Amino acid sequence: MSIQLIKRSHGSLPIYLQISEVLGQEVRDLYKAGDKLPSEGDLAVRFNVNRHTLRRAIDVLITDGLLMRRHGKGIYVLSPAIDYSINSQTRFTETLENQGKVTGSNVLKKLIIPAKGGIASRLGIANGSDVIALETLRTVDEAPFCVISHFMSLKGMEIVYEKYNKGSLHNFMKKHCGVELKRKESLISSVMPEPGDAELLKMPRNLPVLRVKSLNVSSETEIPVEYVVTRFRGDATQLLVQP
Repeated sequence: MSIQLIKRSHGSLPIYLQISEVLGQEVRDLYKAGDKLPSEGDLAVRFNVNRHTLRRAIDVLITDGLLMRRHGKGIYVLSPAIDYSINSQTRFTETLENQGKVTGSNVLKKLIIPAKGGIASRLGIANGSDVIALETLRTVDEAPFCVISHFMSLKGMEIVYEKYNKGSLHNFMKKHCGVELKRKESLISSVMPEPGDAELLKMPRNLPVLRVKSLNVSSETEIPVEYVVTRFRGDATQLLVQP
């Protein structure tokens, strides 16, 4: 393996930043998402630096969202982060297709359960009332993007339980239930994924997800209609909040 020379003269960029620039450009030009980089030891030899310096260079690219270090497995190239805006009129399909993305929605499960605790209070219904519990997996360009748990009162939404199987849920509700929704509030936090979510999103369990708890209300009456808990891959998503 040939040694790549780095400028060490006075006034040059710090060595680790020079390495991060070279590697960053190579990753963008020569690698694709999911590819594995050479080992840190091999890269240290290539740049004629110690492992500490090489690790600092890699850390810069990890912070930039270009690479991911998997403990015991190596360094991998990440997919570019997808910008996803959150505002009162956010619609998953429209938002991402406007970016030229191909989206998909798969219903993982559909149940009727009794409302309890936070679900009941957010929907403004009595504890024990029947609610539809939907779980969907949303994909972008055929890759897993987020898992969503939807909760809504069964009353007036029976057709959602009976007929909804794919596509835009909100468009379905507008067409078949006469309800147009807008987002009232969103609470965003970073949490470690549940094992099932990590498997669905095809991500390591030691990386966080961005969890967004949202309340959607009727655009006409402001009455709560849908409570949603969305888990985005934290390494593949940038949330843009637009009040």
